[in-house]
Amino acid sequence: MFAQFRRAASGKVLAAAASVAVVAGGLVAVPAMAQYQQEIRNDMSRCRAGTPSIRVNVSGIERASGTVRVQLYRGIESEWLQRGKWLYRIEAPARAGAMSFCLPVPEAGSYAVAVRHDINGNGSTDIRTDGGAMSNNPSINIFNLGRPSVNRTRFTVGGDMVTLNLNMRYM
Repeated sequence: MFAQFRRAASGKVLAAAASVAVVAGGLVAVPAMAQYQQEIRNDMSRCRAGTPSIRVNVSGIERASGTVRVQLYRGIESEWLQRGKWLYRIEAPARAGAMSFCLPVPEAGSYAVAVRHDINGNGSTDIRTDGGAMSNNPSINIFNLGRPSVNRTRFTVGGDMVTLNLNMRYM
């Protein structure tokens, strides 16, 4: 049976193959939401009316150096800001002022977005120089160390595009 499934040539069948796993010799459906750590390119054409997606407008970027990273998480406490639990990531060279990003969503639901400006591009968080922003623009201070709760950052995406206007903050 699996050999017949692999031989299918239609794009629809091949797309379905991405959501199927082989477990103990059998096929098991795997929800699309279970797939983490997908790095995607910033394709603004995916953000349009009638499409479940998130347009992220980030303002207050201090310098055109390093990279800006935008990550999408499910809006649940067990995954928010947890290592490896992001769904999609977009990285782009930083531009001073403002930048826009488009994050498609796998399905309608609750999500949260985190943005980081890695000023020197070293891949590490330098708390004294790097900037950050999160959905709903929660306050970030020394007491929560830039980790506000998911209750303060969560928002809902239905069958249409959602626009987030985020303000980059630096310590």
